[in-house]
Amino acid sequence: MPLSIFDLYKVGIGPSSSHTVGPVVAANRFLDELQARGDLMKVVSVKVGLYGSLAMTGKGHATDVAVMIGLMGEKPDLVDPDKVPQYIEQIQLSGQLNLAGEKLIDFCPEEHLPFHFGESLPKHPNGMRFQAFDAAGIILHDNIFYSVGGGFVLSDVEADKKSGSAPAFKLPYHFDNGAELLALCEKHNMTIAELVHKNEHTWHTEEELNDRLRSIWQVMDRCIKRGCGEEGELPGGLQIKRRAHELYEELKDNPEAALKDQLTVMDWINLFAIAVNEENAAGGRVVTAPTNGAAGVIPAVLAYYDRFVPGSNEQGIFDFLATSAAIGMLYKKNASISAAEVGCQGEIGVACSMAAGALCAVMGGTTQQVENAAEIGMEHNLGLTCDPIGGLVQVPCIERNTMGAVKAINAARLALRGDGQHHVSLDSVIETMRQTGVDMQDKYKETSQGGLAVNVVAC
Repeated sequence: MPLSIFDLYKVGIGPSSSHTVGPVVAANRFLDELQARGDLMKVVSVKVGLYGSLAMTGKGHATDVAVMIGLMGEKPDLVDPDKVPQYIEQIQLSGQLNLAGEKLIDFCPEEHLPFHFGESLPKHPNGMRFQAFDAAGIILHDNIFYSVGGGFVLSDVEADKKSGSAPAFKLPYHFDNGAELLALCEKHNMTIAELVHKNEHTWHTEEELNDRLRSIWQVMDRCIKRGCGEEGELPGGLQIKRRAHELYEELKDNPEAALKDQLTVMDWINLFAIAVNEENAAGGRVVTAPTNGAAGVIPAVLAYYDRFVPGSNEQGIFDFLATSAAIGMLYKKNASISAAEVGCQGEIGVACSMAAGALCAVMGGTTQQVENAAEIGMEHNLGLTCDPIGGLVQVPCIERNTMGAVKAINAARLALRGDGQHHVSLDSVIETMRQTGVDMQDKYKETSQGGLAVNVVAC
């Protein structure tokens, strides 16, 4: 199906788009299927098996929690993150779960939510199997779902149709790769943002589109501000101290530091990214951009544009989001945004590429310079592994977002200093990223079986 800006930018909860948001979505879809079949009220028990990366790092990514709140009927963009611990405590104490908010069923996480370590389902590393049973123990409904990155979920049947299937319809300005995108912009004398806006009118009026874009930025901005106000340790047992609040107070109380050190702006960029990803690690409300593990990169660069770039305005924010989404669509269509599939190059690398191209655009870059900036942003993230310590989206993930944001800004500046001509195309670097992900050993793909995850003691 054609992709929208809001497929790349979704409001959800931390700590992971593929391991938390995706399982909530999958559970919601399973409930919808039960409702459509007329079987919901016949259900007396549910079993959800987690496989592959969902099993290996599911505890650290709160995948079990996500499945339970999803089965309760909670939605990723509407659930109150502060109430989730209460929901889980109630399930554990009572041994019951309120299925779809309509029917109490017996539910013991240890029995009904098995982690199948070392086992994978065939079509993606992030697989889960949902089964619903009646009073006689007969299966009422059985389906497999795959969380394929960025909160996208495919059923078993949809995963079969994913490759080689023609879209149900084409957008007015349809593009499948960077070359086609550039050619369309040149042919119709449009910027990338203008072209994407025209495509979005397939679903939204201009007013609706701007309202939704404004809302996405507001959630990002609120996340930064909340992250700057929170103190204490992050959950999960690593005893990682939140740093954003202390850094914010230091920068706020010493504005004259910027007069002595011109790189103080980099400290603000780091702050923005850290604030978002500490909120994500704590299970707070974030925007999947394009994933939760990389949720801090784009808000940090967009906050840099909003606060530090002369002439920044709301239209620039809208154009930033539209341009970055177009770049993200290229990765989603031609490679992957799932760390379980291609490593962290598919998360931080893609977010960096998206942010670099978007910043270049709103700072006056040509479409060729924008494409160059996006290419630079990925070229220097190729091979980036995903090796979270303890399976938590904390180390190295939080600091890695700061590096992705700073790289994006540098990539945009490099491209703006050039004329748009360069040796490596964005399409080439996307294909290289895909091939690198295929070649990467599974232990470096969000399994916590390699890299820092095994060379640093988790507790």
